[in-house]
Amino acid sequence: MEEKRCIRILCRSKLILCKEETGLQWLIGSPSFFPPFTILSSFRSLHSLPHDDPLSPDLLKEAEAGDIFSSAVDAAAAKFKDPNAAYMVEGVNDVSEEGLEPIVLCHNDLDFQTDLSEVKLMKNDSKEFDAKNILCSHFCSKARPLSTLITRENADAIQITVLFNRSRNAPKNAAPYAEYFPASEPARLLVTSFKLDVLSYASKDLPVSSAVSKLIVPGLVDQLITMKKAILPSLSTQHPQPCPYHFFPPGFLHPITAIYELGYGETEMKQVEIRRSLHLRLGLPLDRPLLLTANALHFGVTKGTTGINSIRNGSHLLKDVHTEIPGSGVSGGLNSLVEGSYEYYHYLQDGFDDSGWGCAYRSLQTIISWFRLQHYTSIDVPSHREIQQALVEIGDKEPSFVGSHEWIGAIELSFVLDKLLGVSCKIINVRSGDELPEKCRELAMHFETQGTPVMIGGGVLAYTLLGVDYNETSGDCAFLILDPHYTGNDELKKIVSGGWCGWKKAVDSKGRNFFLHDKFYNLLLPQRPNMV
Repeated sequence: MEEKRCIRILCRSKLILCKEETGLQWLIGSPSFFPPFTILSSFRSLHSLPHDDPLSPDLLKEAEAGDIFSSAVDAAAAKFKDPNAAYMVEGVNDVSEEGLEPIVLCHNDLDFQTDLSEVKLMKNDSKEFDAKNILCSHFCSKARPLSTLITRENADAIQITVLFNRSRNAPKNAAPYAEYFPASEPARLLVTSFKLDVLSYASKDLPVSSAVSKLIVPGLVDQLITMKKAILPSLSTQHPQPCPYHFFPPGFLHPITAIYELGYGETEMKQVEIRRSLHLRLGLPLDRPLLLTANALHFGVTKGTTGINSIRNGSHLLKDVHTEIPGSGVSGGLNSLVEGSYEYYHYLQDGFDDSGWGCAYRSLQTIISWFRLQHYTSIDVPSHREIQQALVEIGDKEPSFVGSHEWIGAIELSFVLDKLLGVSCKIINVRSGDELPEKCRELAMHFETQGTPVMIGGGVLAYTLLGVDYNETSGDCAFLILDPHYTGNDELKKIVSGGWCGWKKAVDSKGRNFFLHDKFYNLLLPQRPNMV
């Protein structure tokens, strides 16, 4: 079967307009050059770095502001099709290691007249080099199979730098100069900043020249005009800062783009209502923060940079290990399980020796990874030292606690979750391990309504609870335990076969107690934030 691959294209630019404090004059910025773009393959993305535009003053009356603003935006949009524009395309990341040379597309290589539906897809079988006919697949990684390219975290990248030659038709060389236009009366400063960010899809068999002329440039123009129409009504009263963000909500087959006004903070009611309206229009749940800017797609720019790849960098940790385990053995029971994904954190991970004291830290890391993967937060999963530092900062521990091997329990975990994530927790105290089965009904309700992982701490041990299997009639129950005391490699088969993730009964078939009858236990139940 023929391989099918598509590319995702993202493009950015920036336009700044401002009004001087010294008088009724507008300083209109229009692009003097186009910034670099990037494409990531197989969901490849094309984007560019923002830039500030030079300003050219022009004195005008207040009533003419809207017309001048509109004309300036239209002029800036037209420059994306300027004959002096040139587009340099080069591979980055894994693609660059294959020795692909950059190509340059000039204005004559682009066709802005023909409709995209009339563009013929091509096969990359020509032996003659023609920049105009180079396909997007030319910059796909040849070293990795298609199966590794369908995830956003592993996308290849193509960088396209779009340049504008301002001196091609200049009659003579000249030094830059500045002019001062004094105003007769004071006036307030009004700044409008456009940050364009367009995301498109294309077939791998589409010529790069068509991707630029049919997708990127029209997308930039459309977004610029859309922002202009949104800004015009409030141009004289606000400092508009529209900014587009791309999201990939669960269940969607393609990303969506939302334009937010950066003048509002994310937690301000105005912005919350905007997100709530988007959730309603898109059929998204109203208790999940799927469209926060922290959850937007981000794209690396060039090979060797520290830029973030789309969504987040792919993690090497195992996820959702409980999906491979056998049944609990509870007859007629009802499974109530964690809802969503998490990462498995355990002893000795990443070369850090916490054996004997770090089990609660690892359980906390697993819990925080759940909040990350459900898009409630964008913070990195904290290290042991960062967890300790958080407890010192809130005054729960002395400074000497940082760097120590001291244990922590459910109370400390609740403090850290509140400080780092703003998450509240419910704590259940149990006097003996023998009483834990009595809490199965309450735990089942937690997993049904909250769905978050639970930390069980007792004596010197801590576990992560992922679910319960409970028969209300017989009272028989089992606990789905994710054990942070595992010290081996992240091999799923080894973890499951060794019982490091599996169903545990309070008393097994051989009469052995999993929970100790002479130890107390605290259960930490993180509460899911109700937010958009």
